[in-house]
Amino acid sequence: MQKELLVMKDITKVYPNGIVANDGVNFSIRAGEIHALCGENGAGKSTLMKILFGLHTPEEGTIKLKGKEIHLTSPTVAIEHGIGMVHQHFMLVPSLTVAENMVLGVEPKKNIFINMDEAIRITEELSEKYNLHVDPRAKVEDIPVGIKQKVEILKALLRGAKILILDEPTAVLTPQETKELFKELKLLREKGHTIIFISHKLNEVKELCDRITVMRNGKSMGVHNTCDVTEEDISRLMVGRDVVLRVEKEKAKPKENIVEIRDLTFVNELGKNALNKISFSVRKGEILGVAGVEGNGQGELVRSMTGLSRPSSGTIKIDGTEISKMSIKQIRELGTSHVPEDRMTYGVAGDMSIEQNIIADRYDTKEFNGKLLLKVKKIKEKAIELSKEYRVKCNSVNQKVGMLSGGNIQKVVVAREFTKDPKFIIANQPTRGIDVGATEFIRKRLVELRDEDIAVLLVSADLNEVMELSDSLIVMYGGEIVAYFEDTTSLTEEELGLYMLGIKKQSEEEIRRVIHA
Repeated sequence: MQKELLVMKDITKVYPNGIVANDGVNFSIRAGEIHALCGENGAGKSTLMKILFGLHTPEEGTIKLKGKEIHLTSPTVAIEHGIGMVHQHFMLVPSLTVAENMVLGVEPKKNIFINMDEAIRITEELSEKYNLHVDPRAKVEDIPVGIKQKVEILKALLRGAKILILDEPTAVLTPQETKELFKELKLLREKGHTIIFISHKLNEVKELCDRITVMRNGKSMGVHNTCDVTEEDISRLMVGRDVVLRVEKEKAKPKENIVEIRDLTFVNELGKNALNKISFSVRKGEILGVAGVEGNGQGELVRSMTGLSRPSSGTIKIDGTEISKMSIKQIRELGTSHVPEDRMTYGVAGDMSIEQNIIADRYDTKEFNGKLLLKVKKIKEKAIELSKEYRVKCNSVNQKVGMLSGGNIQKVVVAREFTKDPKFIIANQPTRGIDVGATEFIRKRLVELRDEDIAVLLVSADLNEVMELSDSLIVMYGGEIVAYFEDTTSLTEEELGLYMLGIKKQSEEEIRRVIHA
């Protein structure tokens, strides 16, 4: 039997608030394998990998590399031992070139200056060696997400990483980019690198990985050869019960338009049209999906519709009211709910309790606000009721939201946003970075709300999600709508990817149907 390259034994990590993130965890990897690490949010996998990369120190346990005990006190020490990590949110400087980002902190010098010719040469040489082709002279802010992913991997390889930790590396990639990344990861494996692949996409785990370690509630649930387990088996190990991975729904019966957008244009701070005269409608009883590689106008669209930013021109009507100059509160009072992409910045106040976050949009209503004081008992009852209904795992509703796992924070957000009698819900990346159990719950709830004649705009980088949940679908590229599908049942991920990459585009006549005028 092949010997383990790295062994983490009896790892225990307790946070200052008393939460046990890792409880005697055992984890090991073999040289030259791609090893998946799966588990629900809050299962402890991120903490375990932060310990391996020197970002956290465990209370107990040992780490051995090639049979010798090592002490990973910082990322610098981890890198010295050949351990690199590519984070889900890229650590690149947008205003610098690819080559400048590559050598940041290890700059080649020419006298007292940075030797840019050498930085470019190093980037080109490494890019060629690992078949991760990038343009060293391109500015990071101008390159696609898939290329940024390659730059991050090359950065880690340049610093000598033989063990690579990849955290949700395909979260924002198209099927074509994912396929290309998998080829490159397999090539790295052939060259002797070992990869730890953290992902919630179980089909990708099955396709790419040799073995899988599943974690639940801070403990390891065992190691399996991926060829010996099904996606359903993995889900069951993660969640502790059977999970329905496919969305069950009846055919939609859309009614009148609730949202009407006409000729919407958004000029960004660089003077570019992030949105270029886009028009579409969202109907009652319909989930309209928005697919596209990130950075093609989806963010500006959502910000314009929620009052977070002002569009440059065009109109947005919600239930017949033009909202372009309204405040966020006024837009919400029209019956708009918003599950934001960045839950920690726009979804919750991390230092406040679950109770305070759940009633943040209704504390001033008669139900919860007396003439002089808030109705504390009523608020607590409501918070407990919604926490139970939305399966928020917590010690009590007085617990700070920031202390919850990502999936449970998301449940607090959707508990608030789905329960104030909305007419229109904007769900922006509603299941990003959360586990299969929470994902199943949120997707099912969105379909139930659609069946209650609520209009839903679903923006998602998860193609499986956007294709399964959406009744109809628009694709955005370069700030424009390049395709509209009134029915998604016969659409494939590969075909959708071609529109997302700008390789295909429908005629104006085909796209115009999305207006429903």
